[in-house]
Amino acid sequence: MHLELADGFRLYYEVHGPAIGSPGAGTPVVLAHGAGGNAMSWWQQVPALADRYPVITFDHRAFGRSADLEEGPGRIAFGTDLRLLLDHLGAERVHFVGHSMGGRTAFGLLSRDPERIVSLTYSGTNGGCLDDRYRELKVRLEEDGTLAGSLIQRALADTYRDESPEMAYLYARVRSLNPSRSSDFLKPTGRMVNYRGSTAQRLVDSGLPILWIVGEHDRVVHRDLIAISHELTPGSRFHLVRGAGHSAYFERPADWNGAVRSFLDEVEAQRGS
Repeated sequence: MHLELADGFRLYYEVHGPAIGSPGAGTPVVLAHGAGGNAMSWWQQVPALADRYPVITFDHRAFGRSADLEEGPGRIAFGTDLRLLLDHLGAERVHFVGHSMGGRTAFGLLSRDPERIVSLTYSGTNGGCLDDRYRELKVRLEEDGTLAGSLIQRALADTYRDESPEMAYLYARVRSLNPSRSSDFLKPTGRMVNYRGSTAQRLVDSGLPILWIVGEHDRVVHRDLIAISHELTPGSRFHLVRGAGHSAYFERPADWNGAVRSFLDEVEAQRGS
């Protein structure tokens, strides 16, 4: 389905599982995809969650079936787009699960509508939560070649294409549904170019339950970097998906789904008590 916004932009979305707000339904779960995906990326996650939770998937602006307007705002509208979608669906509170680029959308929503979020799951993303230790380690990993290569090359673990050629092919086909974008689509602009801030204190002050989840062989956002983000948010949880690269949700879905589902169930139980 598409949500028609006032400026003529059409945001593609789907809702699976029990109706939002229906008896017995859990808090809705938003799944926000990364730069190599779209709503279809979550085909292995929706069945693992939708027995209890209404699951909201969508194509970010300029991805999948959400073609941006000519000269449209692009990524800076991610948070606003999602907020309008949740208003449209009547989702007053949500669990937010963001993979990679989807972590940007999480902060966009947290900045504009913090009371709407019940929990945060950051998958393969630092969510803007970093410090000088993080920055220094990232430089070292870049210099020694650990993070070398294009994002396409690093999207999956190095051995995944040989182990599961048919799944690697499917991953590429899902990605191919995205419209073309400029190579600098996600690069910082304006005052953000040399930004040295961090979301760490905002996340701590929010008091939200947070799960950091990362692939053992992630070469986009290395596991040791995510471990620092975890340390910067005392009380948060950390889960390492063994044998997976950056797209851990796709490569090792049973492990990834189990960790996320357990986290959501525990948060729901705590809310109920």
